[in-house]
Amino acid sequence: MKTTYWAMLLMLLPSMAYTQTTEKENEFSMSIQIRPRAEYRNGALVPRNEGEEPAGFINNRARLSMEYKRSDLQMKISAQHVGVWGQDPQIDKNGRFIMNEAWAKLNFGEGFFAQLGRQSLVYDDERILGGLDWNIAGRYHDALKLGYANKNNQLHLILAFNQNDETKIGGTYYQAGAQPYKNMQTLWYHYTPDQAPFGASLLFMNLGLETGDAATKTSHTRYLQTMGTYLTYKNSDWNVDGAFYYQTGKNQKAVKVSAFMASLQAAYTIDKTWTVVASADYLSGSNGSDDKYKAFNPLYGTHHKFYGAMDYFYASDFVDGYAPGLFDKRLGVRFCASDKVDMDLNYHHFSTAAKLSGLKKALGSEMDYQINWSVMKDVKLSAGYSIMRGTETMDIVKGGNHKSWQDWGWVSVNINPRVLFVKW
Repeated sequence: MKTTYWAMLLMLLPSMAYTQTTEKENEFSMSIQIRPRAEYRNGALVPRNEGEEPAGFINNRARLSMEYKRSDLQMKISAQHVGVWGQDPQIDKNGRFIMNEAWAKLNFGEGFFAQLGRQSLVYDDERILGGLDWNIAGRYHDALKLGYANKNNQLHLILAFNQNDETKIGGTYYQAGAQPYKNMQTLWYHYTPDQAPFGASLLFMNLGLETGDAATKTSHTRYLQTMGTYLTYKNSDWNVDGAFYYQTGKNQKAVKVSAFMASLQAAYTIDKTWTVVASADYLSGSNGSDDKYKAFNPLYGTHHKFYGAMDYFYASDFVDGYAPGLFDKRLGVRFCASDKVDMDLNYHHFSTAAKLSGLKKALGSEMDYQINWSVMKDVKLSAGYSIMRGTETMDIVKGGNHKSWQDWGWVSVNINPRVLFVKW
């Protein structure tokens, strides 16, 4: 009798396994991205001098992403090859193929989770932590993220500790150049109410910056703290957001820091076709004579999104040790010609935040135009053109010659289909 019972149980096992899998809690998807962008640079990133010839190139991102999901586990691997057309030889044995994402997320139930590995850190409007998707390579962090989420609240704790290699002895000196920080601890909280069209976030970030001696590998870590809030209001007509952040501690030069930034943006939707927007961003600067370093560092945000498309500020450095900060005033308009075509026109006026001896604050004006066309499903064509008219102060703090014509144009195709999706 016992033998018959066990035989029947063994016969039932396959059907029991099949019954469990028919719930289809497992998902697997795969997507491919090819994104070439042709650029004409005649003063992008840094102003050009009189007589300097413009540059031109085509860069490309080729990315393969795979993602697995079930109720208690999520994993993603995304590998990419980035570079400029013609950069690699036709016969290349040492291709540049890297992981830009490789993480696992463990869901423990009741809203608790842990996500560990290489991942993008994208928070709020991306002023402090952003994915930097405009850049051909994007931005990633190697980190552990612990979190909790429910209907109204999200809380994340992010921890990172970076080293150059698997060291045996010799301390923990970190040669910057890979990740810009040695360690990081970040706490982020977001609240969304049930009814009111408001949202609020709080951020605290503690960065450990290596200031030791590279020759002797003597480790001396300084700590920089950034803290602040991001607030939003949105209804059918208005979309308003504002942010304030303060920095203290010490920077990588072991200098005491006391700096801040504030931003305010308001967009009004006139109708389905037209939207107007106005914004102001103020990032404090240093005049070089302060006892504390007063230039705010927006760290790992998506700077291209805010401070002009030509990337003169924070996406590229000031010259000769200047750190005058930035006061950016913007007026813009968006026009949706159809469901598939939209365009933006933005005007920026830039000035320094700090008063530099013998110089006026005005840096110049920039005009940015961009058009986007959804050619077909998963295929978007975008193009843009920008001009910058600088001042003598721009020449001093950024280089170049403000009397030279500064412009920049680009065309990009983004092909990004999901080629596989299965559930079982």
